[in-house]
Amino acid sequence: SRAYSLVDSSQVSTFLISILLIVYGSFRSLNMDFENQDKEKDNSSTAGSFNGNSTNNSIQTIDSTQALFLPIGASVSLLVMFFFFDSVQVVFTICTAVLATIAFAFLLLPMCQYLTRPCSPPNKISFGCCGRFTAAELLSFSLSVMLVLIWVLTGHWLLMDALAMGLCVAMIAFVRLPSLKVSCLLLSGLLIYDVFWVFFSAYIFNSNVMVKVATQPADNPLDVLSRKLHLGPNVGRDVPRLSLPGKLVFPSSTGSHFSMLGIGDIVMPGLLLCFVLRYDNYKKQANSDSCGAPGPGNISGRMQKVSYFHCTLIGYFVGLLTATVASRIHRAAQPALLYLVPFTLLPLLTMAYLKGDLRRMWSEPFHSKSSSSRFLEV
Repeated sequence: SRAYSLVDSSQVSTFLISILLIVYGSFRSLNMDFENQDKEKDNSSTAGSFNGNSTNNSIQTIDSTQALFLPIGASVSLLVMFFFFDSVQVVFTICTAVLATIAFAFLLLPMCQYLTRPCSPPNKISFGCCGRFTAAELLSFSLSVMLVLIWVLTGHWLLMDALAMGLCVAMIAFVRLPSLKVSCLLLSGLLIYDVFWVFFSAYIFNSNVMVKVATQPADNPLDVLSRKLHLGPNVGRDVPRLSLPGKLVFPSSTGSHFSMLGIGDIVMPGLLLCFVLRYDNYKKQANSDSCGAPGPGNISGRMQKVSYFHCTLIGYFVGLLTATVASRIHRAAQPALLYLVPFTLLPLLTMAYLKGDLRRMWSEPFHSKSSSSRFLEV
């Protein structure tokens, strides 16, 4: 049927993987909050005082100014890659490989902790000025380095996808949106950024800047190194050019084309999903502390039971499906955020208004609590 032909196996794979990455990254972020709370409690018990506002230094919270200027910074980076790609491609490839190595090690860490739990020593292993690491951290980092080296040697799309998945999960887990106001500013600005560079950049630069930068392969650093050092024609010259892990790609069942989704189209809505998951957990704690106080009288009990996380996640899926159908109908690249932002923000704002939480969610809804529940039903 016509409706069925608009979505093939590659798009289905993209749907499932992107949703799994967002859910997994959101729960890793929530788990990090629980771990930080436990560390703060331990420090307060030993030091005799408690600072409820202390946070993990590795976590970056986006404020309103950063949310406004992020699309501008992304546009400048896009133009630099468009005009000077040949000059910066090797440096950019190496930096991307380093970041992907760290991110994929973070992705593998829970699995490595499970594998090394029966035999790992309780104490961390010291590496001098490099720091102290557990056996699980060393194992995950070693596996990540191995995967990156294989990707550099082969350039296989599946390894590139694995590195992109690590980047998505790490960014969702370590970057936080503090309020619905900042979320709306960030996603609205990125929607304008995505629409402009996909739809209107060709009128100014005679080329679709977004598509060209996203699909342009980079020279392999091994090939560049062999040419610089004059190692001979057979040393490092047979390695492929690298498609950088800034996107997820999946081949169609016929192998005639690839379905592509940028990691920004996963990470930015994922930050919103992470925010509403944290708010669902915060609200559940507040309701339990107030002995289950009922919500507003004009809202049904069934509506109160629907979580913001479920609502926004369904909106993300519908938006992604709409973007895919639009790209197949128009046979051209589509700015995914044009569909993802309305389908995630509008249902969230509507539900928050109906539940009476909009004012609280709009500006700094989270407050430090002396006790927290470690379980959230999802």
